[in-house]
Amino acid sequence: MSSINRTASVHRQTGETDVRVGLDLDGQGKGQVSTGIPFLDHMLQQICSHGLIDMDIQATGDLHIDDHHTNEDVGITLGQALGQALGDRKGIVRFGHFIAPLDEALVQVVLDFSGRPYLVYGLEIPTQRVGTYDTQLVREFFQAVVNHAQMTLHIRQLDGINSHHIIEATFKAFARALRMAIEIDPRRGSVIPSSKGVL
Repeated sequence: MSSINRTASVHRQTGETDVRVGLDLDGQGKGQVSTGIPFLDHMLQQICSHGLIDMDIQATGDLHIDDHHTNEDVGITLGQALGQALGDRKGIVRFGHFIAPLDEALVQVVLDFSGRPYLVYGLEIPTQRVGTYDTQLVREFFQAVVNHAQMTLHIRQLDGINSHHIIEATFKAFARALRMAIEIDPRRGSVIPSSKGVL
């Protein structure tokens, strides 16, 4: 565990949503999550549990219209919190990767806290909804995180026919890749992990 305080607290309020995210990168995987979107809550809990990040996410939004604004703004605020908690990114591993199975689904996630936001999204989700959740919102969530955490993220579906399994495998793989990337590298010390000296 890092001796540096790698925590963040971000409050984002718009005419459409009110989102608060608190996180501790060196946590134990504890999550208090309430967005008003049950399936998103379930996926965010995967990030906590498998990323070993303590997160408190509380959101309210215009769900009477649809889930889009709340889903996106949670992603934005989580991305901002990740960026805040990482600071100048000294000493971190920086890169992370994981391949997660969930029954027939297999998803690969590779990420880099590069300072350059870029998403390559390769999911082919066969249904438009999982429960009441619009599966198009998975991409919107990750795009928002990527943009505001300043990371490069590649998501590749290797197998899968069940929408729930594909999405959950993605969040689990993302969590484990994230955990790898944000770990403190004992050989790097307090050096920024870039030949340029800045990220």
